[in-house]
Amino acid sequence: MARISYDVKFPLHKIRNIGIIAHIDAGKTTTTERLLYHSGQIHKVGEVHDGETVTDYMEQEKERGITIVSAAVTCFWKYKDEDYRINIIDTPGHVDFTAEVERSLRVLDSAVVIFDGKMGVEPQSETVWRQADKYGVPRMCFVNKLNLLGGDFEMSMNSIKERLTPNAVAITLPIGREQALRGIINLLDMKAYTYKSVDQDVSDVEEIPADLKEKADEYRRILVEKLVEQDDTLMEKYLSGEDISVDELIGALRKGTISRAIFPVMGGDSRTSTSRLLLDAIIAYLASPIDLPPVLGINPKTEGEVERKPDESDPFSGLVFKIVNDPHVGNLAYFRIYSGRVDAGSYVYNSTKGEKERIGRLVLMHAEEREEVKALTAGDIGAIIGLKDPRTGDTLCDESNQVILEQIQFAEPVVSQAIEPKTKSDEEKMSIALNKLSKEDPTLTISSNHETGQTIISGMGELHLEVIVDRMKREFSVEVNVGRPQVAYRETIKELREQEGKYIKQSGGKGQYGHCWLRLEPGESGSGFEFVNEIKGGSIPREFIPAIQKGVEEAMKAGVVAGYPVVDVKVSVYDGSYHEVDSSEAAFKVAGSMAFKEGMRNAKPVLLEPVMSVEVSVPEQYVGDITGSLNSKRGMIIGTETKNNLHIISANVPLAELFGYTTELRSITSGRGVSTMEMSHYAEVPKNIAEQIAGSE
Repeated sequence: MARISYDVKFPLHKIRNIGIIAHIDAGKTTTTERLLYHSGQIHKVGEVHDGETVTDYMEQEKERGITIVSAAVTCFWKYKDEDYRINIIDTPGHVDFTAEVERSLRVLDSAVVIFDGKMGVEPQSETVWRQADKYGVPRMCFVNKLNLLGGDFEMSMNSIKERLTPNAVAITLPIGREQALRGIINLLDMKAYTYKSVDQDVSDVEEIPADLKEKADEYRRILVEKLVEQDDTLMEKYLSGEDISVDELIGALRKGTISRAIFPVMGGDSRTSTSRLLLDAIIAYLASPIDLPPVLGINPKTEGEVERKPDESDPFSGLVFKIVNDPHVGNLAYFRIYSGRVDAGSYVYNSTKGEKERIGRLVLMHAEEREEVKALTAGDIGAIIGLKDPRTGDTLCDESNQVILEQIQFAEPVVSQAIEPKTKSDEEKMSIALNKLSKEDPTLTISSNHETGQTIISGMGELHLEVIVDRMKREFSVEVNVGRPQVAYRETIKELREQEGKYIKQSGGKGQYGHCWLRLEPGESGSGFEFVNEIKGGSIPREFIPAIQKGVEEAMKAGVVAGYPVVDVKVSVYDGSYHEVDSSEAAFKVAGSMAFKEGMRNAKPVLLEPVMSVEVSVPEQYVGDITGSLNSKRGMIIGTETKNNLHIISANVPLAELFGYTTELRSITSGRGVSTMEMSHYAEVPKNIAEQIAGSE
């Protein structure tokens, strides 16, 4: 297919904005590379292990063979003699970089979920599936690596149905197993598509091999029964025994996929020309911008709900979902346009900040390459050069038709590390580097330890912080010393407590008077903080209530057990008093802080720690050693299962016990064990360990 220029405009129904999401090592980047190759956008296939793929362009990605940042690329595909544009975002699979998946899914219309055919559903598969559910993203599945030893389509298919959704339905079947894999059966048109080698195109369509005919018929029956549920007319035809055409089935599959009533599943080896059939499926079944409901937002002036349609004639609205610091042009703000049009050199309104901004230049991104364009319209994903201080989650809109779109919520960091500059000259450079990196990465937080004077960086895991330190050195020439990783503990209470806070100060002239009664109640795990005003009868004037809340929130930043932030608490102010002359916001803020701290001390305060969901895959002879190792780390074994001669042990283990576990696992299993972990929940720290932590702070 001849290469089309990126800035050629396509009607909205011919655009697909998709993400490639999966567990680490399932083959996302390899699949993306093949889609670009088969669509003619690149003429040489790069391999992940050689560090030559288009989307893994960072030095750290090339060295480690993993995706760290999501990359946007574009390809074009001819389907039924018409050209379509596919904007693809290739996302990381490692749990430490899950923010990249989160922000990508927020702005995409559909996703392709890749699975390792040897393993089926893995821990991060479940995480990215939940993230896609959260944003209502239609998706299809591709079971990859069926050519490898242990590749098993039926096992993978069953794991998707059992662990992710009962609405998954196969639309292809593999021809051959493992190394003998040579093509697929399309269950819609009941034809076989085969190839003789990895580099060869699918041959002329063949008849289904005799030994697979019965199996294919059974799978097609399941598929057709699922599809006719999407359309009453088709259901009537089916029940009366009439033939249903392939085009009618494709239409029903598209309708069911977009409404998330169906999740079609393909399988094969994405390195082969099966990727061409995947491109067909992306066009045929996944959503265009106009297939989805209008995006909803809030009018900042009236606080009423407004909608923006994917239409160039609607007022402009767009969401910034990613910031990249480019050494040549400064901040690159990646954004998705939901409605209207924006021109280079024009002015837009940042409704999140309440500021007018000038669009310097507009570019379309192809991994790290940029192509400058004069305008972008609804459905486009591009980047802006020239915004003053853009942040992830900012809404850009037409000033006369303001809207604030739903922001992107990111997980809280679970690991912290102290860093300090190696030399005095590195001090200022370190501050600049951290400021820029934290703008790029919403899960990286920077704070200071006032007692030690150290800078603390917090993130999603050891690898996350390791990459941040490496980027500081490479991109900003900053050398730093790093401390041991530390767990991000939290504090909460276990009992209800009512507590008085009174702040009275007389020192000549105007005094200070603030007095309140607070009720502290334990909240559900993960509920965060809730503040309720129960004052009736004016015992505290309304204007002082926000000051009490502010005092409570400031006190919550450092709990009473070991100085960690307080979570999952409901605080109600229900009584108090005031002085007509001496009362002030400052006095009530202090009173609120005093009441909260004292109330927490008396409400059975406890320390909470992050607990990780861990999966370890090992040969059978190591199961006993691994189980013993996890138990010794205060782990709770959840279960074991067997996949392809590997035993998979699932456990919940406190993060504090898992630093350096990858090295330990390698040692125990002579390098044959593999582990994955992701944040599961916060749990109470045993009393004896909590005392040690409190004593060391």
